Amino acid sequence: MEIIIGIVGLLIGAGVTWYFAGHTANSRYKKIVSDAEKDADIILKNKLVEAKEETLLMKSEAEKQINNKTSRIQTTENRLKQREMTINQRQEEINKKKNEIDAFKTNLDNQLIIVEKRTAELDKSHKSIVEKLEVVSGLSADEAKEQLVESLKDEAKINAQSYISDIIEEAKLTANKEAKRIVIQSIQRVATETAVENAITVFHIDSDEIKGRIIGREGRNIRALEAATGVEIIVDDTPEAIVLSAFDPVRREIARLSLHQLVSDGRIHPARIEEVVSKVKKQIDDEIIETGKRTTIDLGIHGLHPELIRMVGKMKYRSSYGQNLLQHSKETANLCAIMAAELGLNPKRAKRAGLLHDLGKVPDDEPELPHAILGMKLAEKYKEKPDICNAIGAHHDEVEMTTLLAPIVQVCDAISGARPGARREIVEAYIKRLNNLEQLAMSYPGVLKTYAIQAGRELRVIVGAEKIDDKDTERLSNEIAHKIQTEMTYPGQVKVTVIRETRAVSFAK
Repeated sequence: MEIIIGIVGLLIGAGVTWYFAGHTANSRYKKIVSDAEKDADIILKNKLVEAKEETLLMKSEAEKQINNKTSRIQTTENRLKQREMTINQRQEEINKKKNEIDAFKTNLDNQLIIVEKRTAELDKSHKSIVEKLEVVSGLSADEAKEQLVESLKDEAKINAQSYISDIIEEAKLTANKEAKRIVIQSIQRVATETAVENAITVFHIDSDEIKGRIIGREGRNIRALEAATGVEIIVDDTPEAIVLSAFDPVRREIARLSLHQLVSDGRIHPARIEEVVSKVKKQIDDEIIETGKRTTIDLGIHGLHPELIRMVGKMKYRSSYGQNLLQHSKETANLCAIMAAELGLNPKRAKRAGLLHDLGKVPDDEPELPHAILGMKLAEKYKEKPDICNAIGAHHDEVEMTTLLAPIVQVCDAISGARPGARREIVEAYIKRLNNLEQLAMSYPGVLKTYAIQAGRELRVIVGAEKIDDKDTERLSNEIAHKIQTEMTYPGQVKVTVIRETRAVSFAK
């Protein structure tokens, strides 16, 4: 019972509590709703204000864009109107020009019609005139044309021959004058002694008793000397002289100096001979190098390879047709420098090429090559410039000339070798060359006699007056000169003179 009473009491207390709590909550709810409604009104008003502002802003932007587009449209319309006006003006001008062209075309057609009519009239008239001329002359038009062409050909040949003769004469006068001036100046400014060497050297001794000492017991000394030097030693009855014979002048010089030292010293036996010859060889080698250096210094040539300097020194002991090779090379070098300076070329390069042009005549070995080709190969081996190498190789026309130095070296080599007294020529070869000159000219028809004069430097040709006229004499002279140039080898130049004369002989009785 007590328990039930307690439960009822609890239930009553809970109900009272719930009532009061519900009343309080309802009051709070109403207050919250009232506050929320007030806040909502405030937010709504603020949003409305913001919406109005954004609307005004958007309206303003839209108006600006509309104004801009309207302005651009207006500008475009103005441009289109301007272009339309320009196009209209151009269309008017085109129409105007078209009308003018149409009028000109109509006028041209009319003129062409007139020209065709006049052309037809002229053709008719020309035909009539040609027919009258054919009747008068007794020739057809084709025959008259042929005769006219032939007469024009003859006239043109005569004029051309006269014109060619004038040009050739003028060129000869100018070229000969200038060439003579350059050559004479070159020769006048260079002078050199003429050295004529033979294949033997005569060694003079004080008395004939020295000959026996040189021969030695059973000839052992002379055999040792010949074996050491490579020179044939001729001891004969010639008083106070011993002959040294060899084609190599260097060996002859070594033998001469060795003999001189042996005779001066007085000790002549095989061991001493070998010692002296060895020492003299070394002296000659040193002298060759010194000669090469001195030559290059005298000529002002620098930068030569030492081996080329040694070969230049060896030229002192070589000769060509009796002319000392070193003197010939120095003379050619100076001539080349002078001629190159006269022609506006580099004189130093020309002098270098002139000095080295006969390099192939002094090789250490003896290859089967022309000396010009061998010299070119040696120059290339020792790093000489291509134009120098070409000038060396082409100075006897073994290779093609590719630079202006080559003809200068060729000409100056001929000047140095062909001047009077420079070289000896074998009599048989000289006579053969003169006979070949005369026979070559006699092979032409109309030639009666030929004479080679001035040591083969001029060829005079007598022709028959009834077989060759005056015009053909010049042609014959050119042909003979060209044939001599292409078929013969000769120093300098050959002058060809063709003589034609008519003689009338009468006798008074």
